[in-house]
Amino acid sequence: MTTSLPDTTAEKEAAVAPTKQSESPLAQLRHRPEVGALIGTLGVFVFFAIFGGEKFLAPAGAASWLNIASELGIIAIPVGLLMIAGELDVSVGSVLAGSSMTLAIVSGHWGAPMIVGILCALGLGLLTGLLNGFLVTRTNVPSLVITLATLSGLAGLTLGLSRVTTGTTSVPLNPDPFSKAVFGQLVAGQFEVAIFWWLGIAVLVAVVLQLMKYGNWIFAIGGDAESARATGIPVNRVKIALYMASGFGAALVGVIQTILYNGAQVANGQSFVFNSIIAVVVGGVLLTGGYGSVVGVVLGTLTFAIVNQGIYYTGWNSDWASLILGILILAAVLMNNTFRRLALSYKPRTARKA
Repeated sequence: MTTSLPDTTAEKEAAVAPTKQSESPLAQLRHRPEVGALIGTLGVFVFFAIFGGEKFLAPAGAASWLNIASELGIIAIPVGLLMIAGELDVSVGSVLAGSSMTLAIVSGHWGAPMIVGILCALGLGLLTGLLNGFLVTRTNVPSLVITLATLSGLAGLTLGLSRVTTGTTSVPLNPDPFSKAVFGQLVAGQFEVAIFWWLGIAVLVAVVLQLMKYGNWIFAIGGDAESARATGIPVNRVKIALYMASGFGAALVGVIQTILYNGAQVANGQSFVFNSIIAVVVGGVLLTGGYGSVVGVVLGTLTFAIVNQGIYYTGWNSDWASLILGILILAAVLMNNTFRRLALSYKPRTARKA
């Protein structure tokens, strides 16, 4: 008596594949990690659209928070990658200031070509990131401590060298038309060209994080660095590269601000230190690492920028701005945590055997 062998492929698919009709597309959407950030962004936008009125919705109003979001986002995206990998970088404020003064001194005070000043400024960001990454991976000192030291040290170095070199803490710059168009142009007289830099970087990083092996490495390192190392992932090299990316992002914003405002000041950039972390956390990235997305970081940056600027369109007493900002950001984070738990606890249903 002969028996036919079962179709093992079909049986496996029936046993392990999720039942497509077990949940509606809307129900499945709640398991996406970006949904909490999206709802937070839409929530604060609707809130300020109602209470801020036409001024908030007008092009000038949109430009006010999009411009802030673009500059913050250029820094927040690489900082978010570092946090996914389980590390922190709070030196970005001093990198921004240092790169701004580098460009202003090299091309403004000394008169070198703009391309030379821009390359020097971006090089400072990469060098600082290399130093941070080297110290973090070689000393086992927490990254918060290392980058706090870099934040303070680079701030002091920028101040001291600026006074020795120029005798002042504010240096003017007269950029050439090409540099102005690429880095400091106002589209329609209101929207910074930095918006396009931000969107381009977001797309590029999203491709790396979701479609390339390097993205898997970043998530693996954030989940368990020792296990990642045991599987052959070059943990130290990846971390150093991420710190260099963070330094480059901060330096790029320093270049953009210097060319946009035709000069630099030593005190620039310190607000980006914690604002970038707030935007990343609002966007759903875990402080403990191993979880997050570029889309979430972009939405978190938008949420922060809308709240930061929207309060001034409501006509309310600005003395309460910080309180309202804190409440709305906390609400966004709590909502995001709820959807994060749903995403992490989600297990697809399996099809029942007949």
